[in-house]
Amino acid sequence: MPFAAILEPGLHRRLVDSLYVEAMVMADEARSYFDGGPDSGGISDPLRRVAYTCESLKITTRLMHVIAWLLSQRAWQRGEIAETDLADDRHRLGHASPTDLDEAADLPFPVRALIGGSQDLYDRVARLQDRLDSMMLRGAPLDRSPAHALMDRLLTAF
Repeated sequence: MPFAAILEPGLHRRLVDSLYVEAMVMADEARSYFDGGPDSGGISDPLRRVAYTCESLKITTRLMHVIAWLLSQRAWQRGEIAETDLADDRHRLGHASPTDLDEAADLPFPVRALIGGSQDLYDRVARLQDRLDSMMLRGAPLDRSPAHALMDRLLTAF
């Protein structure tokens, strides 16, 4: 059963649109900040420069995975891809390495803020995908509202 179809269509669309705007704004902030390279952050130590570069790649990877997943959801909403395609790995949220916050503690504040923001956004989208997956595994009917699903659960419990 396709997982995105389980949510009420209007709610799913608003959620995806909201997350997409957030991801695009954060990607623009990251691009603006990282365009200057480690020199713009006032980093002269070679090891900190490497850490800075690694974190910029992690942030970018997280954001691109989120944006790709959201674009797949939007494509499904518009009928550009089939519901069954959403289960394909290329339309699922890709893996993004988390940041070791102890190692990032001495990076400039804007980098730490982007790390936290991108990780939070990635984690929210991962939870959404997991929730949709679990709903699919339970076999939630496509044409049922959340209220009907709750009523069905109550009826089977008693």
